[in-house]
Amino acid sequence: MNQIACEVRWLGRRAYQEVWDAMRRFTAERNDDTPDELWLLEHDPVFTQGQTGKAEHILDPHGIPIVQTDRGGQVTYHGPGQLVVYFLLDVRRKGYGVRALVDLIERSILRLLREFGIEGELRPQAPGVYVQNAKIAALGLRIRRGCSLHGLSLNIDMDLTPFTWINPCGYAGLRATSLRELLPEADTTLFTLARERLLAILLQELAAGPPRPAL
Repeated sequence: MNQIACEVRWLGRRAYQEVWDAMRRFTAERNDDTPDELWLLEHDPVFTQGQTGKAEHILDPHGIPIVQTDRGGQVTYHGPGQLVVYFLLDVRRKGYGVRALVDLIERSILRLLREFGIEGELRPQAPGVYVQNAKIAALGLRIRRGCSLHGLSLNIDMDLTPFTWINPCGYAGLRATSLRELLPEADTTLFTLARERLLAILLQELAAGPPRPAL
């Protein structure tokens, strides 16, 4: 079993382009001995288009910047109060395929929601996590040189209005929700608590490693 550590970095609130450039630079410069990293942060308001993103899914950006990025998926929104986790992992070293890593991320979010008494659900043809037909978490990954970039976004305590200005993830009329909307009585520590608990769950899941094939 490979014991190379996974380092965690809390980056605060950052512009999307700055962090995307840093992710690509980190991946280009890493080698077989580079520790994996998880980057946790919030973004300034931005719409990001995935590699297959279609312009018609941005209905009216209302002046919010649009960035064409190299992750999978369609358009989504990032903004303050949303937790973003980027997975800078050597997936070959860890033994993960893309599907196994997506499963790990979705499973971790479902675990977090259950801790808050919320039952989430998955949709086989639409990666992410949903609660009562509204999307609470989005996923988008890219594998380069056997290493992953990008990751997840979880709506915790944010203004959801910009999601109505797009077809989230390419689905017209898809509603977004957040932990705050589902837990209106939660106190002001909601973001910090959810961030710390999700990080703990992700680290536990990563430490367990990918599932072993059935005999």
